[in-house]
Amino acid sequence: MTALSGAAVIGFFRTGLGTLPPVRIEGRRTFLRPPRLRDWRPWVALRGESRDFLTPWEPTWPEDALSRAAYLRRLRRQIYEWRQDEGYGFLIFERDSRQLIGGIGFSNVRRGVAQSASIGYWIGERFARKGLMTDATAAAVAFGFNQLGLHRIEAACLPHNEASQRLLLRLGFTHEGHARAYLKIDGDWRDHLLFGLVDTEFHGGP
Repeated sequence: MTALSGAAVIGFFRTGLGTLPPVRIEGRRTFLRPPRLRDWRPWVALRGESRDFLTPWEPTWPEDALSRAAYLRRLRRQIYEWRQDEGYGFLIFERDSRQLIGGIGFSNVRRGVAQSASIGYWIGERFARKGLMTDATAAAVAFGFNQLGLHRIEAACLPHNEASQRLLLRLGFTHEGHARAYLKIDGDWRDHLLFGLVDTEFHGGP
């Protein structure tokens, strides 16, 4: 499977629930691909076992967060976003074991004079602190610039999320500011640190 351009994926959908294009993004230790219907059981299992690890960094989970219905809602939303060139969601797999280890995606894709998007990610607790998320994020960033044609990729993280800050700085992102009450996380409006990376920096240009 190969990476398709942002324009190419828009016509790749079937009727009903739909399906996402056969995009596969290769990292050195991970690979990324769009979610499929059959992923819901491993997705629920990984999110469930990592709940206490993930909830401090995420919006409040709905009561049915780990249900098949919730997974289908998420999948439908991602299919819609791919169709509209508004967002691109992926699951992350460890290359050797082919295990699902997390998720990553682009949201708020802005075309026209902006050509930018926000990147977000999560990883299961037992796969954290092993360099896997850095590998997956590097692969996703390359896809964003090379296949989606983005000029700028933005990220935001909580001020006490030092692991995420280190990851972004390691990949060349610049700390650009502090946004007050930026996102509602775990039930409260939280300040976030803002990071950005532009294509000329990624490609080593002037």
